[in-house]
Amino acid sequence: MAKVKSLYRCADCAHEVAKWVGRCPSCGGWGTIAETAMASASASVTVSSGRRAMLPSTAATPISQIDANATQSRSTGVSELDRVLGGGIIPGSVVLLSGEPGVGKSTLLLEVAHRWARSRGEIALYVTAEESAGQVRLRADRTGAVHEKVYLAAESDLATILGHVEQVRPTLLVVDSVQTMLAGDVDGVIGGVTQVRSVTAALTSLAKASGIAVLLVGHVTKDGAVAGPRTLEHLVDVVLQFEGDKHSALRMVRGVKNRFGSTDEVGCFEMREAGIVCVDDPSGLFLHHRDDAVPGTAVTVAMDGKRPMLGEVQGLTVDTQAPAPRRAVSGLDYNRVSMVLAVLQSRGGVYVGKQDVYAATVGGMRLTEPAADLAVALAIASASQDRALPSGMIVLGEVGLAGEVRQVTGLTRRLAEAERLGFTEALVPQGVERAGRTMKLHEVTDLRAALAMSGLRQRRSRERGEGDD
Repeated sequence: MAKVKSLYRCADCAHEVAKWVGRCPSCGGWGTIAETAMASASASVTVSSGRRAMLPSTAATPISQIDANATQSRSTGVSELDRVLGGGIIPGSVVLLSGEPGVGKSTLLLEVAHRWARSRGEIALYVTAEESAGQVRLRADRTGAVHEKVYLAAESDLATILGHVEQVRPTLLVVDSVQTMLAGDVDGVIGGVTQVRSVTAALTSLAKASGIAVLLVGHVTKDGAVAGPRTLEHLVDVVLQFEGDKHSALRMVRGVKNRFGSTDEVGCFEMREAGIVCVDDPSGLFLHHRDDAVPGTAVTVAMDGKRPMLGEVQGLTVDTQAPAPRRAVSGLDYNRVSMVLAVLQSRGGVYVGKQDVYAATVGGMRLTEPAADLAVALAIASASQDRALPSGMIVLGEVGLAGEVRQVTGLTRRLAEAERLGFTEALVPQGVERAGRTMKLHEVTDLRAALAMSGLRQRRSRERGEGDD
């Protein structure tokens, strides 16, 4: 007989070790090493040569005869979620929605189940193991998500859940959450690596065999990654990340993995007392609407995936006697703002070395891309000189250490979005296509030219920071 050896392999990275260890030496995962049986090389040849072919249960089919309509996306009734999914959810697919506690995952998926039942007239089954049925009903009453074809089950046992599916026969299954489900025939604690992998594999097999669309809620670690083994993301078809600041009503859904579409789309939502609603035009959340131009503000256009969104950068400078002036940043990259301040003083002639500088965005927006460099520079220069930028102007461009203004990606789409929202002027790098544009474009090559074009004078003083050039 063949001699069988023990082999220990990591479930996340497939790294092999000679004996069991608690932590994988390759990926650093805890509790991912599992024992597998491996026959010797001579035995594997014997076994391989002695295998008998088995008649498959389903014959192979020419690809031309496979019905492509069977995998057409179906709208969830939530337009922003459909945008990220690529038009809707595919029957038989498994979608994993991850996010921090309290961000609104359960509220969003309860709304999806309600709209699925209301618009399609089909049964949706919502399974929760983190809340009682009464708690979910209270949320449904508050958000208006009560429907006779939305079924609710407060269960954590996988076998019981499969029994509910057999009885109810839904076309949409929501499981909240996958880390709280228990497979009785598998060892391990709830939320452990083995349990999470087994539950996800069973629900994935259910979706593929029955054509039920499955939506899973996933917990995240302190680093923001999906909790559990890495194989969890490989088992499902779509991985979505639900983001939001607790101090802001804005919520965003990003695609991390999508076997049926692009991962460049972003869905925007707003959390309200009555539930979560789609935001088709999120630019209004990031702009402070006022009649007159105010010193220290500049409007730019950020690209989040393929979606252009207008954002407002605000700057404030205050004279100080402290030996180390303060630099406070909110919604921007601190290191990039520090770099822009250095370039603004050295290349632009605007001295802020003896002033406290504050830079922030409006509405909880985060601007970390280089395309916002020029807007940050002009907002701070405008605040320092107490002069407002021209009303109706947007500012786009990356600022280099030599003071040059560089091109940014997606400039055409950014300008089109600003033009749609009524902006009439744009301060941009050179080389912009002007065909078919009614917006007035001001092309600049460096920071000094941008300051002059926007009506901000250059000034420098090594002594007090006062006086014109």
